[in-house]
Amino acid sequence: MKPRILVVDDEESIREFLDIMLRKEGYEVTCAEDGRRASELLQKKSFDLVISDLQMPNMTGMQLLQFVRENYPEVLFMMITAFGTTESAVEAMKLGAYDYLTKPFKIDEVRIIIGHALRSHTLEIENRLLKRELVKENTFQNIVGNSPSMHRVFDLIRRVADAPTNVLITGESGTGKEVVAKAIHYTGVLKDKPFVTINCGAIPETLMESEMFGHKKGSFTGAVVDKAGLFEVADEGTLFLDEVGELPLTIQVKLLRAIQERVIRRVGDVEDTKVSVRIIAATNRELQQMVRDGSFRQDLYYRLNVINIELPALRERSEDIPLLVKHFIKKHSSKLGKSIDHISDEAMTILKGYDYPGNIRELENIIERTVALEGGASILPESLPPFVNTKGGRKLASSHEIEVTDDGVDLDKVIGQIEKELLIKAIHAAGGVKKRAAKLLGITFRSMRYRVEKYNLGSATDDEFDDEG
Repeated sequence: MKPRILVVDDEESIREFLDIMLRKEGYEVTCAEDGRRASELLQKKSFDLVISDLQMPNMTGMQLLQFVRENYPEVLFMMITAFGTTESAVEAMKLGAYDYLTKPFKIDEVRIIIGHALRSHTLEIENRLLKRELVKENTFQNIVGNSPSMHRVFDLIRRVADAPTNVLITGESGTGKEVVAKAIHYTGVLKDKPFVTINCGAIPETLMESEMFGHKKGSFTGAVVDKAGLFEVADEGTLFLDEVGELPLTIQVKLLRAIQERVIRRVGDVEDTKVSVRIIAATNRELQQMVRDGSFRQDLYYRLNVINIELPALRERSEDIPLLVKHFIKKHSSKLGKSIDHISDEAMTILKGYDYPGNIRELENIIERTVALEGGASILPESLPPFVNTKGGRKLASSHEIEVTDDGVDLDKVIGQIEKELLIKAIHAAGGVKKRAAKLLGITFRSMRYRVEKYNLGSATDDEFDDEG
């Protein structure tokens, strides 16, 4: 939806000027000749921003501001003032106005101030809504896993949630580092405070300092208003530095100072601002190697790595795959309005056999795609993406990988392992059709049925194996 702006001024020329200019910028504009008419419009229609003159008949701008703050606190308010009357504008901002515009207008300045205000307001609303969802969804209990490695992660989350200690979360891409960071924040003493994320690999180096620490008006081209950095936004809460290994060395120095001295300095400012922020950082890179290479500061590494939580790759906790699969089926079935509540044994076997180079993120992507395309109430092998079937099998044990030690070798167990993995690969290659898999292995349907039941690879009814063989 287009942002809705209400322009209030008793001068028709001012109303027409702002109406034309703002419509060209893509906004939906409504005009009112005084505060009383504006208050009537506010009761009939929702607005994102009110731009009001200060001196008007019937109801002044200050009176309108008070009305808006009391009745529509979510609506932004800007005051229009004449040149030389900034004292009134400052008073308006103390009463809750977001900013002020000075007559005569400078078109570029008006455009930038309004655009920045609406973007900031939209982000604030989204953050409020997201925070409510995160409080509900990103709790400790909603991290899915029952493997020993995940129980160790759970234990660390419990122990650090209420401590102000900095945490470094490491692990491959897609292992759930941000989910763990949110779990630490939202189950701890800071759960009602801000949780702010900076993706250190997504912001250009030239903008990173301003994003982190903010800037003063006029400090560089385009800096038309003072802007708080994300450190200030996260004050008293948690700042999550995602992909911290991507930070350039120049920013690492400033980050180290902010952590050590608990102060930041906006770009173009001459004074420091105190901040109290808990840092949770995450990376999929080897920071210790980067320290040795000189691309990451050693002192910053030790400041961040007070507590380390290392997340295992999904292939290292394959026993959690069924739990995750069922969790994602439920999540995306609800999201997409589907009634899928089951996955066949064959499909689950295929998913358990895949290596997931993209980890949990890739598994969720596979399930979301499958749920979206599935027409029935159950996920079948043929519903899965082709690459999961063709590339899913784990590497088979070969003779040169098996050591015969003094303790001996359980030959039946090794042969059983190889046989089971061959069966899984054949079922994958046959798209889950066991009759076809039996042909690929050169065995009869009776032999296939026996082995399927022996290794618990799913059902094997007579209907699935006709009288071939």
